[in-house]
Amino acid sequence: MGAARDQVDAVVVGAGFSGLYLCHRLVENGFSVRVFEAGGDVGGTWYWNRYPGARCDIESVQYCYQFSDELQQEWTWSERYASQPELLDYIHHVTDRFDLRRHITFDTRVNRATFDDRTHRWTVETHGAGGPETVRARHLLLGVGVLSTTLTPDFEGLSSFAGRTFHTGTWPHDPVDFEGRRVGVIGTGSSGIQSIPLLADQAKHLHVFQRTANYVIPARNRPLEPDETAAIKAGYAELRANARERPTGFLFPFNPGSIHDMTADEQAIQLEKHWQIGGLPFLGAFGDILFDREANRMVARWWADKVRTIVDDPATAELLIPKGDVFGGKRLCAGTDYFETYNRDDVTLVDVSGTGVERFTPTGLVAEGVEYHLDDVVFATGFDALTGTVVRIDITGPDGETIADRWAVGPDTYLGLSVAGFPNLFNLQGPGSPGVFVTMVTGIEHQTDWIIDHVCWMRDRGITRSEVTEDAQGRWGDVVDAAAAVSLRSTCDSWYTGANVAGKHRRFMPYIGGFPAYREACATEADADYPSYRFATADVAV
Repeated sequence: MGAARDQVDAVVVGAGFSGLYLCHRLVENGFSVRVFEAGGDVGGTWYWNRYPGARCDIESVQYCYQFSDELQQEWTWSERYASQPELLDYIHHVTDRFDLRRHITFDTRVNRATFDDRTHRWTVETHGAGGPETVRARHLLLGVGVLSTTLTPDFEGLSSFAGRTFHTGTWPHDPVDFEGRRVGVIGTGSSGIQSIPLLADQAKHLHVFQRTANYVIPARNRPLEPDETAAIKAGYAELRANARERPTGFLFPFNPGSIHDMTADEQAIQLEKHWQIGGLPFLGAFGDILFDREANRMVARWWADKVRTIVDDPATAELLIPKGDVFGGKRLCAGTDYFETYNRDDVTLVDVSGTGVERFTPTGLVAEGVEYHLDDVVFATGFDALTGTVVRIDITGPDGETIADRWAVGPDTYLGLSVAGFPNLFNLQGPGSPGVFVTMVTGIEHQTDWIIDHVCWMRDRGITRSEVTEDAQGRWGDVVDAAAAVSLRSTCDSWYTGANVAGKHRRFMPYIGGFPAYREACATEADADYPSYRFATADVAV
């Protein structure tokens, strides 16, 4: 469409998997686009998360784009679970192969976006290395990521600490040497579990400060052999088709039967089989793990006995076993030698479930009344998930309401994509969508294709304004809540509910009714010419 850079058809926020595919599809369909990325290069999650051991917990061959068969055939994954450097190399390859870089402005944050109901355009204000910039766009598309806004608790005395501090979610780009240093890790979520074994290999002594124990399954990562890779490439079409029919959008060994239908010996054999498979597929051992509380307890007991056989010190083993938590209620973590690391003499597990980390000192920190002398502290303290990055942008609709205000008592969306009161805005992988419960890249492609179809439909009819109705949004919220209610996951305090963020309204945010049901809901809306939306055409021709 040849628009100037200060007036385009679409502004995309973020240059990770979401933003890049949005950019590609927009350009492919003749739209002008500007992409703004806070980082210095493409990659999103994999640009920022460079901590030791960072890697995907979905198999590489299923955690990648599928829109181009040529791309699938030319890229070869080296491991079952790709590491951060390999994932970033892949994203660079995609960016350059499809010539996307020319549309992206790096080191630039979107601070504010305001919808003009006269022109039906968003005024987007940014600030970056080149100073402030204002861009006007018909559509505002958010690809900001589910886990992008890091959390570091406001510890007393933190500014007085003389040592180095790091957050796993904003890791330095240059190598960090921990050799001979006393290192503390605060947090035992996914990034802590992945990094702790590698930090232990370097540090003089590693202290792990654990508030809540986590369920961890061995990842069983390994190299992919050439003949295995050839078979995967030959069968990509079938793999993708079959995966789309799974609730999670990816394939893994799954037993739909109940644990109650097996004898104790059969249960043990089945659980051991999935323990050896490793990673998230462990949840496929039985179909009722996340729906039947007694089934869940039985699996948790078996898992706890496994931990006791790995960890030498009985007291340490008990600290590493969650008490009363739903197995898999929080995201199940995949680790490599995680529990084995606590058998080392130079690693100490510190239980901070009582008074916690009380304060920092110039030489370390005080936890549970004991002072620990540290040279470095690694914060593996997580993210303000799903909504955090969106609400930190001052996004204002035509009635003067911000999205932060709208979501203050919990996020409401339609299909996880649209928000009533905010026309011509789409948010990928946000609350109300399958998000993290479907293979991320697969979900991104599906949502992006739906969005592009929507904006093309508008363009073909001369429509300039699209806004979902409050009624449709409310009905979808009921669907999201009903799907969550039948799962044990909805009973847990987790970042799925916002429980990890002080003062955040608690609501189970993702849609967990399964990928096929979600795709059907999206298709039903599109096939009927978007009856849940209200459309208009601007009187002002700009």
